[in-house]
Amino acid sequence: MADCIVVNSSFTANVFKDTFTSLNHIKPDVLYPSLNVSTFETIVPADIANIIPQGRKYLFLSINRFERKKNLALALEALHDLRGRLSAQEWNEVHLVLAGGYDERVSENVEHYEELKNIATKLNISKQVTFVRSFSDEQKIALFNNAVCVLYTPSNEHFGIVPLEAMYMRCPVIAVNSGGPLESVVNNVTGFLCEPLPTQFSEAMEKFVKDSALKNTMGTAGRMRVTKNFSSAAFSEQLHQYICRLTQ
Repeated sequence: MADCIVVNSSFTANVFKDTFTSLNHIKPDVLYPSLNVSTFETIVPADIANIIPQGRKYLFLSINRFERKKNLALALEALHDLRGRLSAQEWNEVHLVLAGGYDERVSENVEHYEELKNIATKLNISKQVTFVRSFSDEQKIALFNNAVCVLYTPSNEHFGIVPLEAMYMRCPVIAVNSGGPLESVVNNVTGFLCEPLPTQFSEAMEKFVKDSALKNTMGTAGRMRVTKNFSSAAFSEQLHQYICRLTQ
């Protein structure tokens, strides 16, 4: 009965088509989620000296819930692989923060958090990793401000808001080359799109260690992309066009 159906990405549109086979005559329109950038401008960043050890020049950041489907182990394995690409001094300046939603009432959150800590221990990278559970907005802004890039590890995400937040905060994104990030992240411009393999992620991470200007270049491009394509104004304009089409 709907006059218009919208989904949050072209990837979701394809999932819609494959799922609702009886509705193959309907092609959903794409209405990308917008980012409320005002919250990023008004929040005062927290002091995160207790999260990042002193002397860590290259902060890599992952933001996702502590769920197995988010493939957070990929970030740890990529960090381990990165170690072999760097000098001893560079490695000592690297740090990874795994920050995510955590609810002790949810068994998967509790179990997977422990699994990830065990993986870090097994890979002998625990000193280079900090886990942050259920962080505040103030902490998130501070982490974005200090990170050289964000690692976005889930595959086949329908859209994914974290890459938009990162790019708006002038923080490049290394993401899996599937799902929503294919539409939000521009490879080699606002970040890197990689196969979900530790070697490919670590190769991209190495670029930010070796090239100090890359974060600023890609960060500036990311801010411009979010402002142009994923702002509240862009959302409103696209929605307005769909409404106008219906009233013609």
